[in-house]
Amino acid sequence: MHYKEAKSILSSQNGMNIYRGCTHGCIYCDSRSRCYNMQHEFEDVEVKKNAPELLEMALRRKRKKCMIGTGAMCDPYMHIEDELKYTRKCLKIIEKYGFGLCVQTKSKRILNDLDLLTSINHNSKCVVQMTMTTYDEKLCKIIEPDVCTTKERFEVLKIMNKNDIPTVVWLTPILPFINDTEYNIRGILDYCIKAKVYGIICFGIGLTLRDGNRQYFYSKLDEHFRGLKQKYHHKFGYSYELRSDNHEKLKNMFYTECKKHNIICDNNQIFKYMNTFEDKQGYEQLSFFDKL
Repeated sequence: MHYKEAKSILSSQNGMNIYRGCTHGCIYCDSRSRCYNMQHEFEDVEVKKNAPELLEMALRRKRKKCMIGTGAMCDPYMHIEDELKYTRKCLKIIEKYGFGLCVQTKSKRILNDLDLLTSINHNSKCVVQMTMTTYDEKLCKIIEPDVCTTKERFEVLKIMNKNDIPTVVWLTPILPFINDTEYNIRGILDYCIKAKVYGIICFGIGLTLRDGNRQYFYSKLDEHFRGLKQKYHHKFGYSYELRSDNHEKLKNMFYTECKKHNIICDNNQIFKYMNTFEDKQGYEQLSFFDKL
């Protein structure tokens, strides 16, 4: 872990990454890709030391409320959050200024901030997104070794539902020859149905590999799935998109189950929902009168 003074915290789409890098160890992580120009080892997490101050300045200047997103690149609830609590500090600022929140994670550490998530959702809107890729718990600990298992994430989703916080699941990536099975997809869908998620984002049954994350992924195939790297090379070469042979069958099953249980499965509709701010407490009027 190391610190860096950042120049800004919010992207043009109002997303923020408080940390850069990750310690979850997921074997497929796209954020390892060299195209993101990370100037340090991926596990040597960079902490934007002035993130809370930058966020407060940015939100204070905004004339219109919106949804603030976090976790798209690096999980805001990795191990160092236990000590630093930078994510919690930023959530307090989002709550203070009446903005909405859209947070993505794989970690049950998010429950430590349930009080803030509930408050933000009461005043505007908070959407919690959980990535779920692997129903089998033993396999999950190989693919995503240093974060809570899918079953534990399912428990998080249920708790969010009990607190009226809407949830979205990312069913991605699905690894060819590893977890691209009906058993796996049905298991995850069953969790989603029981947890009453709002929607499930799925771009297809497969994964993408770029320079940087491809090498790491293949090294882990060699470590845990003997002979599979050669099978990947033979079938996919150096393709960016690696689609499962079971894509059509599993995607059709996915759509059928989602529609049967009234779970939104249109990615565009889900993203529109997550990006739409809801003013439940008249924050816009308050901000207007504050300026008088």
